[in-house]
Amino acid sequence: MHADTPRRKRRPVLAWTGLAAIVVVALSGCSAEVQRGWLPGNSEAEVTDQTGRVVSLWVGSWIAALIVGLITWGLMLWCVAVYRKRRSDDRLPVQLRYHVPLEVMYIVLPILMVGVLFFYTNRDMTAMTDTGGPIENHVQAIGKQWSWDFNYLDDDAYETGVQAQDVGEARTGVLAEQVTLWLPVDERTQFTLDSRDVIHSFWVPEFLFKLDMIPGRTNTFVVTPTRVGEYRGKCAELCGEYHSSMLFNVKVVERAEYDAHIAELKARGQSGSLGLEWSREQDLNSVNEQDLHDASEEG
Repeated sequence: MHADTPRRKRRPVLAWTGLAAIVVVALSGCSAEVQRGWLPGNSEAEVTDQTGRVVSLWVGSWIAALIVGLITWGLMLWCVAVYRKRRSDDRLPVQLRYHVPLEVMYIVLPILMVGVLFFYTNRDMTAMTDTGGPIENHVQAIGKQWSWDFNYLDDDAYETGVQAQDVGEARTGVLAEQVTLWLPVDERTQFTLDSRDVIHSFWVPEFLFKLDMIPGRTNTFVVTPTRVGEYRGKCAELCGEYHSSMLFNVKVVERAEYDAHIAELKARGQSGSLGLEWSREQDLNSVNEQDLHDASEEG
C-alpha cells in the first residue's frame, strides 16, 4: 500500500496542470490582443503590408519559447516528484560521471532551436529590407540631435524639425507640434536612413519595425502603408541627453492630399533636399524663417 501512495498523490497534480493548460489555450483563442502577442494594431486592418509578417514571427517565437519552457519545467517537476528523497530510503542514487546521449542532446537541441529562430528571422528581415521591385515613393529620413529631417526625394521637397520642448510636462500640443512625415497610402515606399551626428533609430511602433541610423552608413527598408491615419514615431536608440525629445508624427493620406501637402511645402520655399552637412544653426535659422513666413501670411 505504501508503494502506491506517491503515485496516487501525483495524479491530482497532473490533472490540475492539464486543466490549467487547457484554460490558458482557450483564453488565448478568445482574445484578439493575445493572438497578436500584445503588439499594437489590428489583424483585420494592418497598418502596413509588413505588420502581419512581424506579428507571425513574434507570436511564433513566443509559442516556441513557451513549448520549450513547458517541457523544461515539466521535466524538472517530474524529476523532483519521481526522484525525491523518501523517509525510508537511506541509499544514495546511482552516481554517473557522464551520460553521452544527454550531453549530445544538450548541444544539438540548442543549436537546432537557434538555427530555426535565425532562419525565420532572417527570412522576414530580408523581405522587409528588400529594395527590389518597383518603388512608387522615396523618402530619406535624417536623424539629428534631437529631431528629424525628411526629404521627399521624388517630389523635390523637404521637411525639417526641431527638438521637442517640455516633454513629460503637464502641457498639451507637444506631439502635435513635431515634424510630420507624410506618406501616400497603398504606395510602396523606400526609406533611406542616415544620421547626421550619432547613432539613432527610426521607429514607428504601429509599423512594428525599426532600423538603426548609423553615421557614415546608409540603411534602407521598404514598406507599403495600407491604412490611412496618424501615427507616432520616435528614436529607439539612446542618443544623448534629450533622446526622449526626439519625436515625430506620421500621417498616411490619400495621394491627392499628399500632393497638396508637397505643393504647400514648395510654396513655403522648402524645395530641394537637406544634406547630411546641415547644421543645428541652420535648423534654427530655417525654423525662424518659417515663423516669419507664417507671420507674414497671417498679417
